[in-house]
Amino acid sequence: MATSSIKTIPIMAIPNFGICHKLELLKEEGKSHGSKRQEEQEMLESLPTERGWRTRYLYLYQGFWCQSKEIQAIMSFQKHFQPLQNDVVLATIPKSGTTWLKALTFTILNRHLFDPVSSSTDHPLFTSNPHDLVPFFEYKLYANGEVPDLSGLASPRTFATHIPFGSLKDSIEKPGVKVVYLCRNPFDTFISSWHYINNIKSESVSPVTLEEGFDLYCRGVIGFGPFWEHMLGYWRASLKRPEKVLFLKYEDLKHDIESTLKKLASFLGHPFTKEEEGKGVVKAIKDLCSFENLKKLEVNKSSKSIKNFENRHLFRKGEVSDWVNYLSTSQVERLSHLVDDKFGGSGLSFRYG
Repeated sequence: MATSSIKTIPIMAIPNFGICHKLELLKEEGKSHGSKRQEEQEMLESLPTERGWRTRYLYLYQGFWCQSKEIQAIMSFQKHFQPLQNDVVLATIPKSGTTWLKALTFTILNRHLFDPVSSSTDHPLFTSNPHDLVPFFEYKLYANGEVPDLSGLASPRTFATHIPFGSLKDSIEKPGVKVVYLCRNPFDTFISSWHYINNIKSESVSPVTLEEGFDLYCRGVIGFGPFWEHMLGYWRASLKRPEKVLFLKYEDLKHDIESTLKKLASFLGHPFTKEEEGKGVVKAIKDLCSFENLKKLEVNKSSKSIKNFENRHLFRKGEVSDWVNYLSTSQVERLSHLVDDKFGGSGLSFRYG
């Protein structure tokens, strides 16, 4: 978390989830620890499995691929999370700009506490990674059999997830809860995922070659995939309920970030005023949260915010069209045909360069 220099700032800005209640489903159901573990193991054994990217296996759970620990966390989240009006949930499939979206959203929502124009070194982003400021449901809050005490968080509470919309929607149905989804073109998403997973995988798991990873990806076997179902789930939800789900594209952020930031702020119910725009607030947020600025911060070079994975692996290139440096002609053709087949007629299209 943050250093002692920011202990006096409001809890809304720097969430503290140190106080957790242990998940004791075994007591609720009158089961022993042993029988509970056996039940979970039997449930896992009943699920379809594929080779994992950074763990031995991925399991097909509720229609998407994930790890066993993620299943445990998702079950806990779905059972215990109580949404409040004005909650904000940031959703992505992995390696689609999650860290960037968290930084931007946190800064927009807290700009009256921390002026991005006048901030020099006192902004929370200088001492806390975006994943500390906007915690994941499945990796932070409900991980390891814990149920967090969220009672001290001021509105708007801001969370993040990789859970597909179909498995998320029932937990966030309360009116006023807003979801922001950031989508990246499938080519760059694959390359970024392949690099990241090989950097953070356990030493006991052999590296995933580009060819192996590409085949798994095209078959839908990727964390929280198939990628097309993940993207289309949120896309269709945004068309059906635009007041609840905002669908953003990574490439649009790269191409015209200021316009996209204005759209995001308005959706969140915190639009920029003309005075703020004249003062340069939008540009200041863009600069503060830029890939280049975040990458050079010490907290993002040495600390760990997601499990035991080093923050430095979160910042590789952040470019559009890096896939051209890796994929063969036949791979490009295969993925292009897959994208045409899965997204054809949906209205969802991608920018690749």
